[in-house]
Amino acid sequence: MKNAFPLAALLAAAASACSGSSTPTGPTYYKDVKPLAMEKCVRCHTDGGIAPFVLDKYASAAEHKKAIKIAVADRTMPPWKPGPNCNEYTDDFSLTDAQIKVFTDWVDAGAQAGDEKDYVEPQITKRGLSRVDASARMPVAYTPQQSPDDYRCFLIDMPVTSTQYVTGFRANPGDPRIVHHVIAFYASPSNVAEFQQLDDREPGVGYTCFGGPGGNPTSGKWLGSWAPGGAGMDFAPGTGLKVEPGSKIVLQVHYNTSMQEPVPDQTSVDFKLDATVAKEAIVQRWTNVDWVRNRTMNIPAGMADVVHSFEFDPTTVFGFISNNVIPSGVPLTIYSSALHMHTRGVSARFDIRRGGDKAKTECMLDIPNWDFHWQGSYPFKTPKTFQPGDTLYLECHHDNAKGTTELNWGEGTGDEMCLGVFYVTTAN
Repeated sequence: MKNAFPLAALLAAAASACSGSSTPTGPTYYKDVKPLAMEKCVRCHTDGGIAPFVLDKYASAAEHKKAIKIAVADRTMPPWKPGPNCNEYTDDFSLTDAQIKVFTDWVDAGAQAGDEKDYVEPQITKRGLSRVDASARMPVAYTPQQSPDDYRCFLIDMPVTSTQYVTGFRANPGDPRIVHHVIAFYASPSNVAEFQQLDDREPGVGYTCFGGPGGNPTSGKWLGSWAPGGAGMDFAPGTGLKVEPGSKIVLQVHYNTSMQEPVPDQTSVDFKLDATVAKEAIVQRWTNVDWVRNRTMNIPAGMADVVHSFEFDPTTVFGFISNNVIPSGVPLTIYSSALHMHTRGVSARFDIRRGGDKAKTECMLDIPNWDFHWQGSYPFKTPKTFQPGDTLYLECHHDNAKGTTELNWGEGTGDEMCLGVFYVTTAN
């Protein structure tokens, strides 16, 4: 009888393990994984989102555990593209090394559910547009015609009857399952005819566009952009983008139907507007004019790492390129930056070089692993002051190793670009 109790205890422990009631020894979904998923992932991985599965439900997360481990371990997901050790941005939804370990340890320990009562909703800083003063919608619904990617531009009346300043922006995808990203460009009254011609050349609503809104590279000014999970944003306090009656929005929508059959979409945009601002801002595109005008950004066939760079002090010409919104020769405040290439891009960076000195470089944005499908604008936690005599340095790497023809600057899918973008005002 001496072995009766130990044997009974052993059988009870075995029964408990088989029933799944034993205490988990590693991370669990409800205690460890779901809070991170809610904070970092469900902007896309939720019902109706563009992601192929949800992460706010245990069964779905467990079913896709292997894909989750691979994606977070190689930092494919979440799709936060800025590299480390460059700058600090608002709304950073990247995962730290410790958070990546939570996901991978959870998978390695068997992707256990744990107790639903252990879930504590994370405190997430409220994001988004503080108010909506005007909205605009695509004129009619559009069903994507090209698969899996369809880039389409739509002309929409700018909803103002007097001169206003856009001080915040948000896009609202009509069907989030297929809308991959949105960029709103501004066509001033004097440029509307140029874009109307592009629209008139193609049947149906809108026209095909890719790298930008089409037309003259200087015609369409950026108003705002959106990517899955974006809640919109207010621009820097006291700043705004001037818009006028009779102008148009050129709304570029990237549709992706790799996970969803084409369905009608009618995306809209919201604006926060003010009659006056302390500082008029512009969204400035920055590149080497010679690349654009003379097509000197050669990317030969068969070459795996073609590097093009450009360095210049914009304060010497800002009066000209901004139509005197920002005078030449004055200090600037830069609030955010973005980078843009096409599908052969590999990496890019955008720096300030103080006094034009390479040794005094301040990184604005570094994208070490470029992905055309995940682009964004990244607002700085601390805006940067740019002094006359400083330079903006832009560097892009392209891979044309498998190409059979030389690439160069252009708007088409077979062309390339090397472009920096920044939101800027005068400093004083």
